[in-house]
Amino acid sequence: MPRFSVIVPVYQVEEYLAECLDSVLSQSCADFELIAVDDRSPDGCGAMLDEAAARDARIRVLHLDENVGLGRARNAGLAVAAGDYVIFLDSDDTLTPGLLQAIDERLRACTDPDILVYDYARTYWDGRVVRSASAPLFARSGPDVFDLDGRPDLLDLLMVVWNKAYRRDWIDAEGLTFPAGYYEDTPWTFPALLAAGRMTVLDRVGVHYRQRKQGGNILATVSRKHFDIFDQYDLVFAFLDRRPDLDRWRPVVFARMVHHLNTVVSRPDRVPPGDRREFFRRAAQHCARLRPADYKPAAGAEGVRTELLSHGHYLTYQSVRALARTRQLAARAARRAKRAASVRDTTPVQGRPAAPQAGQEARPAPSGQSAARTDGTASDVGTPTGS
Repeated sequence: MPRFSVIVPVYQVEEYLAECLDSVLSQSCADFELIAVDDRSPDGCGAMLDEAAARDARIRVLHLDENVGLGRARNAGLAVAAGDYVIFLDSDDTLTPGLLQAIDERLRACTDPDILVYDYARTYWDGRVVRSASAPLFARSGPDVFDLDGRPDLLDLLMVVWNKAYRRDWIDAEGLTFPAGYYEDTPWTFPALLAAGRMTVLDRVGVHYRQRKQGGNILATVSRKHFDIFDQYDLVFAFLDRRPDLDRWRPVVFARMVHHLNTVVSRPDRVPPGDRREFFRRAAQHCARLRPADYKPAAGAEGVRTELLSHGHYLTYQSVRALARTRQLAARAARRAKRAASVRDTTPVQGRPAAPQAGQEARPAPSGQSAARTDGTASDVGTPTGS
């Protein structure tokens, strides 16, 4: 029995697949199986997987008879996974070197908890690597092993499945599976975090999350499929209905839900413009049915927007967003104007020396000479990364 089962659903990623597979196969910890699920990919991915499996016995390839989507492809891989722990990896992303070894050491030190959570970094087409904004959460002091009461801040993380290692027998005991449709991570991740009795974190970037220049992210596609989010949160609250011992988390989960709904409807690349009024109506019905009596909206602009959305006030929401956008653009223009004025004030002209910078003394130009003009450029300091 391998220590890890790494499950990789594959669909239309011919350009990135080799790098993804290599990031797993080159891990210093070799005690794993790689389960690649060909979700009826119409490109050359299926053949690439078969060729890779012929070279490395740790790869097992499943070819599905029809395209079933990301969640159900993961279920197919999970059904045959034999490892002590399961790790999910999307086929255009990569594991960082040494991750499995670091996870194994942490798991053993913590006596095999239910879930281990690690960080990720976004990688961009221009070479930038930017660690997630949640990095301070992983460095926070506290017990090595805890439940969600001990670390409620875990619910502030991006609700994805691919930044965690899950104990296989615990998955079976909880009956965790993925639904069909968009936002399939939601009804897996919330119940997993809520139900886990023993969790730990690893202060390490484990996944490089690829940000494509154009396309590739199914959620950044204008489609009515974004209405799936309502069904996915119904599954989350159905889980809570079965677990009255977790009722105290209902207001927190509801707050996360309305924040998520706001994110979806505020993005121009998701809900079709002609369907936004309907999305607001659905959101109002959804929130009226699920709103806990002790829920308190967030403070500030975020709370205003989510309350307008959760009550279906479409026109007022649009007006508030437009006003906020106008103020944002005005502030941006003011910053640009201030920078331009600063450049004018410090740029020397012929016959006049540049104004001294802060902390410098004014020095006259040598007799008979005008002040020489110099131009410089600033470079960014390297962005934070992990390994």
